[in-house]
Amino acid sequence: MASQASKQPALRAPPGLEGVIVADTMISKIDGIGGKLIYRGYNVQDLPGKASFEAVAYLLWTGHMPNEEELLIFKRNLKRHRKISEKLVMFLKEAVPKSAEPFVVLRTAVSYLQMVRSKENPRDDPVLENGTALGAQFPTILAYFHRIRKNKEIVEPNPDLDHAANYLYMLSGKEPSEENAKALDSYLILLADHGMNASTFSARVTISTLTDLYSAIVAAIGTLKGPLHGGAPSQVWEMLESIGEEELVETWLLDRLARNERIMGFGHRIYRTEDPRSKVLKGIASKISDPKTFALANTVEEVARRILQQRHPERPLDTNVEFYSSLVLNAVGIPTDLFTPTFACSRVFGWIAQILEQLENNRIFRPTTEYVGPPNLSL
Repeated sequence: MASQASKQPALRAPPGLEGVIVADTMISKIDGIGGKLIYRGYNVQDLPGKASFEAVAYLLWTGHMPNEEELLIFKRNLKRHRKISEKLVMFLKEAVPKSAEPFVVLRTAVSYLQMVRSKENPRDDPVLENGTALGAQFPTILAYFHRIRKNKEIVEPNPDLDHAANYLYMLSGKEPSEENAKALDSYLILLADHGMNASTFSARVTISTLTDLYSAIVAAIGTLKGPLHGGAPSQVWEMLESIGEEELVETWLLDRLARNERIMGFGHRIYRTEDPRSKVLKGIASKISDPKTFALANTVEEVARRILQQRHPERPLDTNVEFYSSLVLNAVGIPTDLFTPTFACSRVFGWIAQILEQLENNRIFRPTTEYVGPPNLSL
């Protein structure tokens, strides 16, 4: 009987593994019906302004909010790792085309970092130490490349500034306003983790083979790059720029839909109501964005929701995290093609948390497929 049971056909998963539970986690929970995102028991909407991004990153990695001493040590370690090697700096200056896509540069730089840190057995590298270095260096890599491609001197990390403020400082060469630093800090908190999304799944699948941390992060970066995952904020901004004026919103949207093109920034695979992160980001955008731009975005939201609701009465289509992310990132001075790489500066801390959890009770991912091709062909 046991042998017969073992021969039972595997359950068929739906396309995209939608609704399939592939792991237990203590890191984050998404309530798609209630519109909630939970980090280690904390509602994500309660964290911006009450905890720093570094504190939230520590929470994701360890399972508890840091006390004052733990946070000080964690911040000190991140700051200690911000600088990148001169070899990588020269690589960015001499080998990388200035026209290169920043996310591709980031992905390549992570591979470069693994190569120059390689040991005989890369699995001996401490995940936390290398994870801290990668989390600290993502903003440095992006800021350095941005300055290089603009023919400007690179700006060294400022040890007196926290993670978000330092990133803005290295990009512009000027200390950001407290308002902008807090806005980016809040953005980083909201984007740090989001359940078993595509890039997190990539990271966990890759690390389940017991490869090195860098390879898992490269896999995650490549996944996040896709427009159906992390690439949407820049497309939202391009949409707003294309519309231009509030009175043109409805005509522009209807024309887009008539061509069967997607309206970016609306709807979500999991949420059946407004993305809770979008609510927070909208509030931030209302304070720091150009008033005309915010008014345009607000009109797009209202008109698009009405039109989409008419077309899909069975499912409300509200704004997702990408919609107001675009306004916040633009307002704090992030170039459009750095929107998604900046997303990665946040999500890398979630990836590392998920990688650590995967390694605690690891089993290599090995789903199956069903062959539906032609049978019994012969030459």
